[in-house]
Amino acid sequence: MAARVLIVEDEPAQRRILEECVKRFGFEAYCAESGRKGLDVLRGPGGSTIELVILDLMMPEMDGLEFLEQMQTVRGDLPVIVQTSQGSIETVIKAMRAGADDFVVKPVSPERLKASMQNLLKVNALTEEVKRLNKKIGGTLTFDDLVAAAPAMSNAMRLGRRGAQSNIPILIEGESGVGKEMIARAIQGASDRAGKPFVTVNCGAIPENLVESILFGHEKGAFTGATAKHNGKFLEADGGTLFLDEVAELPLDLQVKLLRAIQEGEIDPVGSRRTVKVNVRIISATNRNMIEMVKAGRFREDLYYRLNVFPIMIPPLRERKEDIGGLVSHFITRIAAEEGRKVRGIDPQALTMLMAYSWPGNVRQLENTVFRAIVLCEGDVLTVQDFPQIASLVDGYDVTVPAAPSHVPAQPVASQKTQAAQVDDGSALGIPVVTEGGHIRKLEEVEADMIRLALHRYHGQMSEVARKLGIGRSTLYRKMKDFGLEEIAS
Repeated sequence: MAARVLIVEDEPAQRRILEECVKRFGFEAYCAESGRKGLDVLRGPGGSTIELVILDLMMPEMDGLEFLEQMQTVRGDLPVIVQTSQGSIETVIKAMRAGADDFVVKPVSPERLKASMQNLLKVNALTEEVKRLNKKIGGTLTFDDLVAAAPAMSNAMRLGRRGAQSNIPILIEGESGVGKEMIARAIQGASDRAGKPFVTVNCGAIPENLVESILFGHEKGAFTGATAKHNGKFLEADGGTLFLDEVAELPLDLQVKLLRAIQEGEIDPVGSRRTVKVNVRIISATNRNMIEMVKAGRFREDLYYRLNVFPIMIPPLRERKEDIGGLVSHFITRIAAEEGRKVRGIDPQALTMLMAYSWPGNVRQLENTVFRAIVLCEGDVLTVQDFPQIASLVDGYDVTVPAAPSHVPAQPVASQKTQAAQVDDGSALGIPVVTEGGHIRKLEEVEADMIRLALHRYHGQMSEVARKLGIGRSTLYRKMKDFGLEEIAS
């Protein structure tokens, strides 16, 4: 989505020139012929969408300095470029003290104005990202900080705000990668537990023999290797929120102890002779059909109804495509800063292509895709060429997809005898199981190649990849992390 710029200028000719320049730079322009009308725009229904102001200092009725003073009570966060025909040092100092961020003298060159606008918008976006990150770390992230303006998200946002007003157990359902943890963090930030600990436990990534210890803690000497006392996640979250991600993956024997901890508000650390009281708000998340798991006896019915007191369903990204533009802008700002790249936006055609894709991996896949595109990008704007894998899957776009990585170079067509030998050592499939010296490769190396091949064969569709490999999705994600294959999924 193009940045929206408010032009406050009393001279009609100068106002039209600025408006054309702003549009030519790729931004949306809103014009006001006086300071009072400019304030009315900021106070109006679209005022919250304005991202920058270009302000004339010398205007009748309300001059630019008075506008800046009153703007602080309306949108004090907005960057402002002031312009005037009087370029004295005293004027500059007054404008900067009043809240201006940059100063140009009429007539300003288009290049100078464009550079100033781009710099201020980038700095402001980075400032917002830093604020968002600080809120996430501090446990004060709210629903207003989320990119979730699509109509399909309205019910989830409404339920989340309602659920935040009490300590009721919440179960967040949705496909993998839709942003369930962000919703959980927003619930905490909107509740009376804001600022308190927010502890995340990925129940599908913990070895079964360690789940009890990690959740409830253990005493020193409780088992082999327990060289010191460990508090556990429940005690870490005391007074705050415990987020149980992939809760459906919990072993059945641990489900009984979790049920007791939730019902009684107390835990039994491994090896301890006494129970410990805890004050924890439970938010769970799952991408599984838990009703079917209950029917199949793989999840306790009593625990399910204890966790599912207040369900919230998060729609997949394909049903909330209105959010793609905002999410892409958010990822570009953050990732470009982290990677030290000068990427500042995305080409409209590329954004249209991204919105036409179904995103089976949801927001997580979109984030990884933008990350990859920023690394590939040679300019300052992402284009269709920077998304070769997505372009190959969307009708109407023709981009060459880089070949899948292979451990062995491509060989010319071989004879039947040579092909038979290749089949014998597995290299005909692109996955050699024997080294050049004739030794068997390590199992984990072959497994990593197999996952890499499946990711490319099924275009990163994680459900299909896991199904074809015959493993669970949580296991697939864990192995991808272990083998360093996360980015290939994008």
